[in-house]
Amino acid sequence: MSKRRQVRERVLQALYAQEVSQDTADHVLATLIRPVYKDEPAYLQFAERLFLRSLEAREAAEEMIARHIQNWEISRLALTDRLVLRMAVAELMYFEDIPPKVTLNEALEVAKAFSTEKSGAFVNGVLDAILTEMRERDQLKKTGRGLVEMSTSASSTD
Repeated sequence: MSKRRQVRERVLQALYAQEVSQDTADHVLATLIRPVYKDEPAYLQFAERLFLRSLEAREAAEEMIARHIQNWEISRLALTDRLVLRMAVAELMYFEDIPPKVTLNEALEVAKAFSTEKSGAFVNGVLDAILTEMRERDQLKKTGRGLVEMSTSASSTD
């Protein structure tokens, strides 16, 4: 498992804790993120940024998610699935250097690890539809290698 996937899993846990406890972002960062990555500045920066951007993108992400879940209200989704989707949408929106295929693959793997047996396929389908929408609306801003369509095997380095 890549270190970045471990960071994504930790951020999911932090988002879950924040959602359930309603603690401040600073408290969650201080207790669940910073102690784990205090000796790894690059991973600490990625974890903090992903956590904060996921919180910031909540409303926009949930609007996108709601448009692409058929016969469901977003409030009825499993919390873990909703948080994985929100985190992935934030990554698509704000992390210009991460290729979309990497984001989708990582979200799928995190969902499979932390949610139900069917969550991986569900998350993948919703994110694929969101990615298509973002491309059609010219909302996907990627730079560098994020502009290059990569094969699934090549994207496993993130």
